[in-house]
Amino acid sequence: MRRAGLHHRQALVDAVRAVTGIETTTEGIPVHGMLDPDILAWMMRVAGLDEKQIETAMPAIVEQAQDIYEHSVPDLRDKTCPGVEPLLDRLRQRGSILALVTGNLTRIGWRKLERAGLRHYFRFGAFGEMAPTRGGLARLAIEQALGAGLIDEKSPISLIGDAVQDVAAARENRIRAIAVRTGITPPAELEASAPDLLIEDLTHLSPAII
Repeated sequence: MRRAGLHHRQALVDAVRAVTGIETTTEGIPVHGMLDPDILAWMMRVAGLDEKQIETAMPAIVEQAQDIYEHSVPDLRDKTCPGVEPLLDRLRQRGSILALVTGNLTRIGWRKLERAGLRHYFRFGAFGEMAPTRGGLARLAIEQALGAGLIDEKSPISLIGDAVQDVAAARENRIRAIAVRTGITPPAELEASAPDLLIEDLTHLSPAII
């Protein structure tokens, strides 16, 4: 999805206010590719909280942000990127195991997909509060699939994303990195991250090459 972050960012701001009473903003924070807990911590540092205060407040803020988002997010079906649903349909028909790896908090991530009409494609996911890095999230998703017997050690795995952090996460886990130019990462920066495959949008991606 793209241009679907307004209500997400507002939920983070409102959650910090509800729990701590302070005003924060995501302005000036390079949120693209970041994990939600890291964004929240950055917001609070800028507002003057110290690390102990942030650590103490974070669990309640994480829960509050998810509550707010679940009740405030509008229909997002017009925010899906080109080619998403046809590709997901073809992958599902082929029997591919689809998992969501995102920096969003768990209920925010699932609710966002639900409101975009995409939730039913994904078997499971790894979310922002589950690991300290995107690479760690990808590893969790792989471990879930292995543990459930959905894949084995020889199964081909691809990570599709639009940020350099996605490419780095794939490299860290020795899986295929597919980068898509539909995000806000500057094209030259995404190319410099050296993904295995770089495409304009998902209309250019065939399930046969994943």
